Amino acid sequence: MEFVKLINCMRCGMCLPQCPTYKETFLETASPRGRVALVRKFEEGELEVSEKLLEYLSLCLDCQACASACPCGVNAGELVAEFRCERKSEQGLGTMESLVLRKLLPHPDRLEAATAPLRLYQASGLQKTVRALGLLKMFPSSLQRMEGLLPALPKAPLRQTIEEVTPARGTEKGTVGFFLGCVMSLIFSEASLATVALLSAVGYRVITPKTQKCCGAPNMLGHDMDGLKDAARFNTDLFNSFEVDTVVTDCGGCGAELKKYGHHLAGDPEAERFSSKIRDISQILAAESETLQTMLKPLPVAVTYHDACHIAHCQGIRSEPRQLLGLIPQLDYRELPEADACCGSAGTYNIEKPEMSDRVLSRKVENIRKTGAQYLVTGNPGCLLQLKKALSEQLPEVKVIHLTELLQMSVDGRY
Repeated sequence: MEFVKLINCMRCGMCLPQCPTYKETFLETASPRGRVALVRKFEEGELEVSEKLLEYLSLCLDCQACASACPCGVNAGELVAEFRCERKSEQGLGTMESLVLRKLLPHPDRLEAATAPLRLYQASGLQKTVRALGLLKMFPSSLQRMEGLLPALPKAPLRQTIEEVTPARGTEKGTVGFFLGCVMSLIFSEASLATVALLSAVGYRVITPKTQKCCGAPNMLGHDMDGLKDAARFNTDLFNSFEVDTVVTDCGGCGAELKKYGHHLAGDPEAERFSSKIRDISQILAAESETLQTMLKPLPVAVTYHDACHIAHCQGIRSEPRQLLGLIPQLDYRELPEADACCGSAGTYNIEKPEMSDRVLSRKVENIRKTGAQYLVTGNPGCLLQLKKALSEQLPEVKVIHLTELLQMSVDGRY
């Protein structure tokens, strides 16, 4: 860890009102500058690693709202993640961590096989029976939460059914690579189908390599830097082997991680070249707004937009999604209060820290309620999972969908 990143913190406090955990606790140890101070004390030899220290640091959602607010560019979330990665490198991965992060996630075929029973669980009607009888109460609370987050799954993972090459419609403007995220393929295939259809419609030939692997974000969450670098090297080499102008993703978490490959593989010009090509789907479509607007039909519904942390804070993408929503005729757009505040998903945080996650989520749900919107739009699968579950229980009249799904609805003229 670069010590200069720690000493840049002036302790001015501008991060405090932006931090979800500080807003819930008003504890300095639950604030960005508090976490930076703890890590600095450790690096200076004034603190030792303890359960208490790790507990304080683990409360961080790594939403990076603090980085957006900091006048000195200090990113407390990244500093905490780097600290925990360094500790994990010293300890090594546990058996279950190694199984998931090294044996399962980097292998799409294995990952798809592992999730096949979930599709059967739903398709057979067993899920409805289990929920109706309250049988989940017999299982650990973490498993109950995981099952509760599970939305209706597609019949098959998109990676298995999508064409590797989708031709452009009309005059071809260029060729793009499509990075199909694991969760998008396994759970939100309709959104990624819409992504490819929209790219084709505005004139791009789309290449979706079937052998691409997980972006490595789960490895970062699991503090497995070696696994993350393996993923970065593989995907860099794969996409650089194709003649693509840009690499597009519709997963905010994937996009944020892919743009860091040049940092993770420091000194590798190929990784830097790959990272420079990464674009969120909203960036590409916003650049093609004139073409896209000619295809959009009226959609007279009330819509609000949640800024996913990985899109707004990590990638600095805020205006493009709103610009696209503004193109849709008759759309009633309503700005969400605290739109860029975390929803409490944060990878596996909502499973590992359920109490704090729920406190952060409740603030988001109340703000959504205030808008009176019929649709909540966002661009990250973790947010989709978290908000679909919450709104189905508390605001069932509000539908939660990906940005590309709403745009495709407008293209098709359905709502």
